[in-house]
Amino acid sequence: MFVLNRRSLIAGLAAVPAVARAQGAADWPKGQIKIIVPFPPGGSTDPVARIIQAKLIELTGWNIIIDNKPGGTGAVGSAIAAKSAPDGQTWMITFDSHILNPAFAPNLPYKDSDLTNVMEIGQTPQAIMAHPDRPYKTFADAVADAKKRPGKVNVGVLGASQALVLMTLIKKENDVDLNLIPYKGGGPLNQDILAGVTDVAIGSLTSSSPHIVAKKVRAIGVTGTKRTPALPDTPTLIEQGVKGFPSYSWWGVYAPAGTPRPIIDRMHAEIAKAVRSPDVTQKFVEVFNMEILTTTPEEFAAYQKSEQERWFKVIKDNDIKGD
Repeated sequence: MFVLNRRSLIAGLAAVPAVARAQGAADWPKGQIKIIVPFPPGGSTDPVARIIQAKLIELTGWNIIIDNKPGGTGAVGSAIAAKSAPDGQTWMITFDSHILNPAFAPNLPYKDSDLTNVMEIGQTPQAIMAHPDRPYKTFADAVADAKKRPGKVNVGVLGASQALVLMTLIKKENDVDLNLIPYKGGGPLNQDILAGVTDVAIGSLTSSSPHIVAKKVRAIGVTGTKRTPALPDTPTLIEQGVKGFPSYSWWGVYAPAGTPRPIIDRMHAEIAKAVRSPDVTQKFVEVFNMEILTTTPEEFAAYQKSEQERWFKVIKDNDIKGD
């Protein structure tokens, strides 16, 4: 007679989820995979996603498409991703502004909990640049000038962005009246700093580097905790004695909440393999000045939580508007 004792029962129950987890990853993907990019072609997020897409297809043979869904500083595409079936067929690659959307637009058609953190792909510091005709050699010079001429030093920033929040914090912490001018896109922002419409601008190192290398603008600071290899002679804001928080531009991967963990782990492993392929790493380092990270889902979720706690407080305390 067959006897099921307590030990064998526990062992049997424990084995069921493991089998289910293995099966969940083994029979995936089921058809075409869609990667939503909540921004239009151009900028940095779209090419980052397309480089990853091409390498994933090469390594796995999967059928993968990029679906650009721009609007609302990424909120439109994020809502579509959040409402997609959690079956592993839909993913999203987005930019750092994504985590600030709930603070700038509290009535979003989705919640943070509707999306699952998969991985932070990589990051790069933001660059602060000045028009060559301006006398600033460092950002500290611009701050000093603004203290002598309150409201007269114009600083271009992207609206509803980490740069806007950082510059607002810098104004407060350093008791300086910088005139912040918000822009709706990196294109217009770069056009105006190149034309000398603004004295100073802050943007991702990715979009700034070509103009800095061509000496059309002068790099006067970077926002990270250490100097970047792309601009080894440009001091950080910390080195310059400017009070504020270190900040980075970054790119991350999300999935609809409820996507099975085995599938998330499989996609994480494949993207990490793709990103760390020598040819892809070279592109990301040379073109985007990116530090490759490929963090775990838990690390990425913890990073998002800490960043939101930091920046949401600044947004609330200073009543910062996204537009």
